[in-house]
Amino acid sequence: MKPLHTAGSGDTAAHPLDDWRIRDEPWYAPVGDEIAAFEAAHARGLPLMLKGPTGCGKTRFIEHMAWKLGLPLITVACHEDLSAGDLIGRFLLDGHGTRWQDGPLTRAVRHGAICYLDELVEARADTTVLIHPLTDARRQLPLAATGELLHAHPDFRLVVSYNPGYHGVHKTLKASTRQRFTALEFGYPDAAREAAIVTHESGVDAALAQQLVGLAEGTRRLAGEELDEGASTRMLIHAGLLIAEGLTPRTACRQAIAVPLSDDAEVGQALAAMVDACIA
Repeated sequence: MKPLHTAGSGDTAAHPLDDWRIRDEPWYAPVGDEIAAFEAAHARGLPLMLKGPTGCGKTRFIEHMAWKLGLPLITVACHEDLSAGDLIGRFLLDGHGTRWQDGPLTRAVRHGAICYLDELVEARADTTVLIHPLTDARRQLPLAATGELLHAHPDFRLVVSYNPGYHGVHKTLKASTRQRFTALEFGYPDAAREAAIVTHESGVDAALAQQLVGLAEGTRRLAGEELDEGASTRMLIHAGLLIAEGLTPRTACRQAIAVPLSDDAEVGQALAAMVDACIA
């Protein structure tokens, strides 16, 4: 997908959301009934929350569903400096005076797209409250700066994600926000399925993919103790891609898994030893 435009709602493109349409099918391996569950929520226009650890396939899933449903997908990576204006839009000054520029949420609401707020829990509280009128029967977005009460396009869908296990007690979504969403819980696939995913995405053979999954499972047993989180499926794919480029499996695993997982020297040594034990 192309990056977000900087142009406003007066674009001259054939359709304001052309840049956010996914042309080619993103490959996705279902692990349960999540596709049917998403389609049911979509059919009723219900907002959806994806809960699960980093790198387990949440983003790929939403990309696949946007392609499958033929809807544009506007993704926003939430962070602590994300303001309401970043989502809704703002007035800009140019040579012709001031003009309003829709933000990504407003663009999705106005023209009909999936707006995916990745790691919503990272956003500021005023940003989270902003989405409440879009998650109930009103399906409205008040634009205080312009005085417009924007009614959501019939194709607008709101999807958010967050990782409840990573943030602990200091960062979590309020019940008043969580209860506005239907939710799907994601985890890492079973070992055989995860190995098949790694093989498909990186090109390594099945035997090596199984070793990578075994390494990941070892790191995941340390999650919450020595590690915040264990190795994700994404990390295993990265290791596989490095191997495909000619790195030895152990070197690739240190670069893609062991070193990124921890800055602690002792933990890093333990992870390196785990790599040596798991990877031939």
